[in-house]
Amino acid sequence: MTSFLLCVLCGEKMSTENVIQVRGLTKRFGAHSAINGLDLDVRRGEMFALVGPDGAGKSTAIRLLCGLLKPDAGTARVLGFDLVAASAEVKRRIGYLSQNFTLYGDLTIDENIEFFAELHGVGGWQARRDELLAFTRLTPFRRRLAGALSGGMKKKLALACTLIHTPELIFLDEPSTGVDPVSRGEFWSILSGILAQGVTILMTTPYLDEAERCHRVALLHRGRVMRTGTPAELRAGLPGRLYRLEAPSLPAAYRVLAAGRPVEQLVLYGDRLHFWSPSGAEQEARAAVAQLEAAGCGPARFQEITPTLEDVFIGLLGAEGVHDEKQKP
Repeated sequence: MTSFLLCVLCGEKMSTENVIQVRGLTKRFGAHSAINGLDLDVRRGEMFALVGPDGAGKSTAIRLLCGLLKPDAGTARVLGFDLVAASAEVKRRIGYLSQNFTLYGDLTIDENIEFFAELHGVGGWQARRDELLAFTRLTPFRRRLAGALSGGMKKKLALACTLIHTPELIFLDEPSTGVDPVSRGEFWSILSGILAQGVTILMTTPYLDEAERCHRVALLHRGRVMRTGTPAELRAGLPGRLYRLEAPSLPAAYRVLAAGRPVEQLVLYGDRLHFWSPSGAEQEARAAVAQLEAAGCGPARFQEITPTLEDVFIGLLGAEGVHDEKQKP
C-alpha cells in the first residue's frame, strides 16, 4: 500500500488544533460587505462546511482564506501562518478547487495532472499521479481528453490536480454542483478517503444534505456566521417542535395556512409540508389541521418529526428577521 493510502481511520478522535483561525474578517466590494466580521475555527483533520444560499458569502470566504483576495479588516491564520504576511507559504501548503476549475480540454487526463504537478514544482510526480488516478478511479480513462469527460469525471480530475502536491488543507467551493447523483455519490466517497488520510477539508455547499455528512457546519448568511456546530448540535438547537403536515394537496394546504403566519413557521419542500411551533405547543399543529379541514383541504393530519439542517436554517433566518419575502410554492 502506498504512502498516499496510509491513513488515520475516520473514526478516530480529531485533533483539537485549529488549522484555520479567523477573527472579524471583512471584505467589501464597494458599498457591499460580502464578508462581514467573520469568526471561524477549523480543526485539523475535520471536514467543515460553510453552508448558505447564493450570495451568502461562501465563495468570497474561501477565496479570502486561500489568499486570492485581501481582507479589508480582521485577521486570519491558516496552518499557523498569517494569511496576509505569509500568503505565499499558505498557498504552497493548501489545495483549492474552485467552482469553475480550469482543465485543459485538449490535454488528456494524464497531461492535465502532469501540468499541475509541474506548476506546483512536484518532483517525481509520476508515481503520485498513478496513485491519484487509482484513488479517483480514473486509471482506465487516463488517455482520454479532458474535454470529452462527463461532468462527474471532470470533477474527479480537478480534484486529482488539486491533490497532486499533497496539501495539508484543501478548500472545495461547491464541489458537487452540476454533478449527476451517481457521480456525486462517488465524489463523496473519494472525499471520505481524503479525510481518512488526515487531510483537513473546508468546503462550501448550498446543499444541506451534504452538510449533514460533515463534522461541523457553519450556517452563513449575508457574510456572517449565524451558528456553528455539529449537525446534531444544530438540529438540537432549534427550539420548539417540528411537525409534518399531510393533506391531499400540499400547495393548497400551504396557501391556506400561510396567510397570517411567519414565513419560517411553514415551509413547503415539494412533497413535504413542515410546520414549526417555536413554543413547542402541539395545539398549534392541531389548530393548523382544523383550519385545513374547515377550508376543505382535508383529510389532514400531523406528526412530530426531527428537524433537518434546512429546517434549522430557515428557523434561524426567521428568528433574526432576515427573510426578504415569503416563499411561494
